[in-house]
Amino acid sequence: MSPVKNAARAWLGSPWADTLSGIVVALALIPEAIGFSVIAGVDPKVGLYASVVIAIVIAFAGGRPAMISAATAATAVVMVDLVRDHGVSYLFAATLLMGVIQIAAGLMRLGRLMRFVSRSVMTGFVNALAILIFLAQWPELIGVSPATYGLIALGLAIIYGVPRITRAVPSPLVAIVVLTGLTAWLGLDVRTVAHLGALPTALPSFALPDVPLTFETLRIILPYALTLAAVGLLESLLTAQIVDDMTDTGSSKNRECVGQGLANMASAAFGGMGGCAMIGQSVINVSSGARGRLSTLVAGAFLLVLLVLLQDLLAIVPVAALTAVMIMVSLNTFSWRSLLELRTNPLPSSLVMLATVAVVVATRDLAIGVLVGVLLSGVFFAGKVSRMARVTSELAPDGRTRTYRVSGQVFFASAGAFTEALDAREPVDHLVIDVHAAHFWDISAVGALDRVVMKARRQGMTVEVIGLNEASATLVERFGRHDKPGASLPAH
Repeated sequence: MSPVKNAARAWLGSPWADTLSGIVVALALIPEAIGFSVIAGVDPKVGLYASVVIAIVIAFAGGRPAMISAATAATAVVMVDLVRDHGVSYLFAATLLMGVIQIAAGLMRLGRLMRFVSRSVMTGFVNALAILIFLAQWPELIGVSPATYGLIALGLAIIYGVPRITRAVPSPLVAIVVLTGLTAWLGLDVRTVAHLGALPTALPSFALPDVPLTFETLRIILPYALTLAAVGLLESLLTAQIVDDMTDTGSSKNRECVGQGLANMASAAFGGMGGCAMIGQSVINVSSGARGRLSTLVAGAFLLVLLVLLQDLLAIVPVAALTAVMIMVSLNTFSWRSLLELRTNPLPSSLVMLATVAVVVATRDLAIGVLVGVLLSGVFFAGKVSRMARVTSELAPDGRTRTYRVSGQVFFASAGAFTEALDAREPVDHLVIDVHAAHFWDISAVGALDRVVMKARRQGMTVEVIGLNEASATLVERFGRHDKPGASLPAH
């Protein structure tokens, strides 16, 4: 398909579904944006403006159609100390630098690093986020009036019941409209959007951060900008992969990095905080039928319309309606199948998934949880590969030559076992180390070969290493110490 047709399909493939889904997402963004502003210690309008600007910019610049980006908790928690110690102007400056770093990451094609995130880590990330989304609704479920419980129950019934009748209109949107009308008609005394915080009354205006252009300013904001950029890209790329799987389509991860950077720079320039992709809202969007960029644009644009033109209508939306939507998101996001797979999946895979969930939920930090999961995946994989290395030994009939045949991968995790296995059992005149079926991966493997060869020579044996493949021979020639510098080991 030509680039022009691809672009047209990304924007106009399903305009009705994209428009309605975007409206639902815009409503769901409001309590999140206000809540994340509170976490970061800034005025609610900072989070709301950020959500508007980021969503609109990422609709054009992002690499994953139908994915929603806005102000998020993952970035808000990083901003707390900066805002408290230096003020909101330094937050805008750090967000601007955050965007520059993310653009650089995209240009350096760092999106390829997603290939190192295993399926177990992805599943753990999704499950942990589902739990966090549900826990975030807990204040709206404890100590509230019976009317609130009734509205939430009715909202969930509508959300799951309407699709059985029709899918022409997203059921979350139906639930929000019905519950808002019911609340206004009956005059129910429940919390509404107006209770969440003061809503902005004007359009965001362009202004560069009011900070001194000095190295001292850079020293202050750089650590925060680097952390924000890393956390934002990690959550965005993981969310992009999840939406890829949900829609059975691909996306450009490097373009997404650049898009996130442009969106955050624009957010800072219009008085917004930094943000990234939101898995909860992205799931709402895709589950409601969205598949194109139009849905993301509508979400940002309609949120702006709500804030500026329909503020009175927005103010009476019951929080219970939004809570019902977010509970639906948490239930739909959680991979219930993964619980059944705990009995059938390999134990290391299950441990990685559970560890990722536990760390994310305990720390409320998605980046730390994913990092722990990736590290555990690496450790388990290294252990598995190291156990596949084999060494067999054969003594010549004359008793003067012993041949060791090595197969498998020799690297830091298997180097110790390699050294122990090649420890000469009894003195011989000649030692042959046959590595035709092996591969040396790192300096730990070369060091293990050095130790074996030099120990045998100290015992008076001659040593011959045969069968080094080209890559292994290059590594040994460069880093090995058991032969003269620059000399090649024989490879027969």
